[in-house]
Amino acid sequence: MATWAIGDLQGCYDVTQRLLEKINFDPAADRLWFCGDLVNRGGQSLETLRLVHSLREHSVVVLGNHDLSLLAVGARTEEEQRKVNPDLQRVVLAEDRDVLLEWLRMQKLLHVDRELGWMMFHAGLAPKWTVAMAEKHAREVEQQLHGSGYRKLFRNMYGDKPCWSPGLSGYERSRAIINIFTRMRYCTPRGRIGMEDKGTPGTQPQGMYPWFEVPGRVERELKMVCGHWSALGLTITQGVHAIDTGAVWGGKLTALQLDCEELRVVQVAGRDVPAVVPGAQPPRKPQGEARGEGRGEPRGDGNNGERRREPRRRPRRARGGQPRGDTPPSNGNPPAE
Repeated sequence: MATWAIGDLQGCYDVTQRLLEKINFDPAADRLWFCGDLVNRGGQSLETLRLVHSLREHSVVVLGNHDLSLLAVGARTEEEQRKVNPDLQRVVLAEDRDVLLEWLRMQKLLHVDRELGWMMFHAGLAPKWTVAMAEKHAREVEQQLHGSGYRKLFRNMYGDKPCWSPGLSGYERSRAIINIFTRMRYCTPRGRIGMEDKGTPGTQPQGMYPWFEVPGRVERELKMVCGHWSALGLTITQGVHAIDTGAVWGGKLTALQLDCEELRVVQVAGRDVPAVVPGAQPPRKPQGEARGEGRGEPRGDGNNGERRREPRRRPRRARGGQPRGDTPPSNGNPPAE
């Protein structure tokens, strides 16, 4: 019996099948944790969604920004749905769309397994959020998402503001929580997210930090696994295991075994032809499989507002996870940035 966390699938059905074969996945004994972004960009989103849905009794899914975008598209009129990119359009116009979208809407923003000692989310956590606080805030949004008012939530979840504050209420509060769980990469010690900053650590403005390196952040008692930030490559640092290794960009798809003492990482090659985005440069492919723990220390606080590059100490990457560009799609459907 094994429990595997798997990075962003992003509609790469063939790649996903190869990874399941490589880890010898046995649905009678094994369990899968999917880190979100099941769909979009890869060209096989419908097949991928059907596959993960078929494994629903043997898996846990947290929602990513692309998954929420798909759900929002699915709640629009058919005329509006025909304007989205073909990959998502195939899902929302499929004969089994209602079954797939209803199931996807019932998934979580955060999964916590204290017995196993792990928690999973798509993108990040606010610097001051303990595990218990993260659970509380995730449940707030999940209640809206799973309830009858989900369409109104979708209409109000778009936007980069406001910054998180405990005093927020209504849809501003929900939007801030969603942005943290599904869009965060860099932030300030006060939790303001750098929405436009998507590159590797060292390229962000002064005063912004990778969310897992923010000075003064709380310590969490559980190990964390997440996806979303493919530019990092495979990164293991500060108790965080970031496993989006850019399969859709021609990188790799990564599985991390969670229930063994020594971390075991298994990877397969991603798409043969990286997804094309106007003006984007495809990232380099990583070499080899990855294994091991990295350590990274948070650097000192910078001067907010001064935008320049500065040398910094980066968290060590586990072997096999080369950094690569994480270029946003141009489907016009935030928060899939």
